[in-house]
Amino acid sequence: MTGLFERIGEAAAHLQAKAATRPTIGIILGTGMGGLIQDLATEVSISYKDIPYFPLSTVESHAGKLLFGTLSGKSVVVMQGRFHSYEGYSMEQITFPVRVMKALGTGILVASNACGGVNPLFKNGDIMAITDHINLLGQNPLTGLNDDRLGKRFPDMFECYDRGLLALAESVALEEKILLVKGVYAAVPGPNLETAAEYRYIRILGADAVGMSTIPEVLVARHGGMKVLGFSLVTDMGLPDALQPTKLEEVLAIAREAEPRLRRLITKIVARML
Repeated sequence: MTGLFERIGEAAAHLQAKAATRPTIGIILGTGMGGLIQDLATEVSISYKDIPYFPLSTVESHAGKLLFGTLSGKSVVVMQGRFHSYEGYSMEQITFPVRVMKALGTGILVASNACGGVNPLFKNGDIMAITDHINLLGQNPLTGLNDDRLGKRFPDMFECYDRGLLALAESVALEEKILLVKGVYAAVPGPNLETAAEYRYIRILGADAVGMSTIPEVLVARHGGMKVLGFSLVTDMGLPDALQPTKLEEVLAIAREAEPRLRRLITKIVARML
């Protein structure tokens, strides 16, 4: 059976043959955040089904395409749709695209997601810069035999979310007059939303927002030595004493309303990345 390192190399070689762009920045677009591609000067768009060893997106709001091009003058690769453990994928499958990004030469990962807010000071539509995370998935993509060619056995999570990039995000948000809150992101397996008791538990643990993604990709990015900047878009509030029913249509509507602000923020940040 072909090993992970070899599969990564095969996928990367396949993509290099199709795209002249050598991306320095990788971007993962979360639920309802596909509008960023309107600002992308796309060189080539490749369906996940046409990339060796890539899983397929099964979530309706995820397009399932890998885009190469330039954003704000920087060479980027963009995942239009990600993978989740609730879709039945393994941690290795979920994080495989990030491994391939690294193999292509990407040194920075910008990850975004839609989330539930558990900090009572937050509100629907807020953009949260992720300062740290709590892994409640019950799984870790780094479990198993370690391949030193991909990263060292015990990667340090000091400044897991790069402080310099966070400072840049705050500076750009201030200049653009975009409200940017900061907080800790917790990831749970899903696909169900949390009970009131679970929201309370997650808040007690120290999280400000909760979702079902992002942390596996971040762990693999840090394992590979990539810098990470993360954003969560609050699309529903998980306040245990004021909990209301949540509908996917409402979540997507809030994401669509707030997405232009996050899109502008990311575009301006990328322009100032070294």
